[in-house]
Amino acid sequence: MAQLSDDCFAFGGPMMSVDEAVGLITTRVNAIADLETVALVDADGRVLAHDIAAHLPLPPFTNSAVDGYAVRNADLPQSTEQALPLDGRIQAGGLAQAPIKPGHTARIFTGAPMPLGAETVFMQEDVRVDKSGKVVLPPGLKPGANVRPAGEDIPEGYVALRAGQRLRPQHVALAAAFGLTSLDVVRRIRVAVFSTGDELASPGEPRAASQLFDSNRFMLMAMLRRLGCEVSDLGILRDERTSLAHGLKQVAGDHDLILTTGGVSTGEEDHVKAAVESVGSLVLWRMAIKPGRPVAMGVIDGTPLIGLPGNPVASFVTFVHVVRPTVLALAGSLPEPHLPIPVRAAFTYRKKEGRREYVRASLRRGKDGTLEVIKFPREGAGLLSSLVETSGLVELGEDITQVEPGQDVGFLFYADLL
Repeated sequence: MAQLSDDCFAFGGPMMSVDEAVGLITTRVNAIADLETVALVDADGRVLAHDIAAHLPLPPFTNSAVDGYAVRNADLPQSTEQALPLDGRIQAGGLAQAPIKPGHTARIFTGAPMPLGAETVFMQEDVRVDKSGKVVLPPGLKPGANVRPAGEDIPEGYVALRAGQRLRPQHVALAAAFGLTSLDVVRRIRVAVFSTGDELASPGEPRAASQLFDSNRFMLMAMLRRLGCEVSDLGILRDERTSLAHGLKQVAGDHDLILTTGGVSTGEEDHVKAAVESVGSLVLWRMAIKPGRPVAMGVIDGTPLIGLPGNPVASFVTFVHVVRPTVLALAGSLPEPHLPIPVRAAFTYRKKEGRREYVRASLRRGKDGTLEVIKFPREGAGLLSSLVETSGLVELGEDITQVEPGQDVGFLFYADLL
């Protein structure tokens, strides 16, 4: 389990910026040291434990990039077309029986090894076969065309995959290309997830007239699983300080991270702060972010705790900016910064200076064909529909105070946030 000191997140300054909060996390959370070996087919989404250097070049042999005809560079036509007799046929997976003869060509297929002495390949659609069976080659082809040299993609010894890489399908493909069948990865981060509040009922249970079905917990568990975590669903903790404290302390020793949603504001019935302080230590972050200002970070028996807001949009946004980097840091993952793409605004918006804001929005094509972004028509951090009916977030930095139509803004796709 992650073992942190109670004061490792101590911060005595004013309201934190998003960058300060992320920096505090990534520099103080200790990466999990436990490793495991998984089959290649199960490696997607896992964090690689060790560098992988190429023990063979890719491709491992020089081969044809097209279906066509292989020739020696010395036999390339210079100014007029030239007919060469056909000598041999090489299929993918096969081998040339003999070196190519001077003044001859060999039929070759994509991926087939080049015959000894051949250095260039003509595409089959660029040549013709005359009545005598000779292959007529056009002039002007550059030496070495349509050939993949050994090691063109990756030379032998090159570190192709780095420790800390969160593996995606293309990384798995590269490992397979080296002939690997398994990989050493960091074990999954174990996260305990609670919701808090008397106003919540779990789906499938009876709901009182004054209660809502708990949606945040299921959203957060889905987001955690997309990050490769092992998630413990610990249900709903009621608004009672002692039971909250007991529930949090009980799971600390068996998990790498505790995640709660709700109860972190400053209302009389928001008990998470006091509960954590009674069994550990907590710094209540008033992050300069909207939606999602009330975010808590603390330590219980060496296990970090993050308390997210209860409104679902605020919970989603702060998960992306606080929980995600925490999980990646615990897994020893390489940084994966969010890079908004510039698009043209098709809305008007005003905000406070010194606070980063995220506006729910969707992309469309303007009349001139340029991508532009439109804002969801309603405000409110409790509107789940605003996450469902949009495709991403417009990121407005701390120095921006207003947006006008035609202005460039940064857009983040939901699909890129996990």
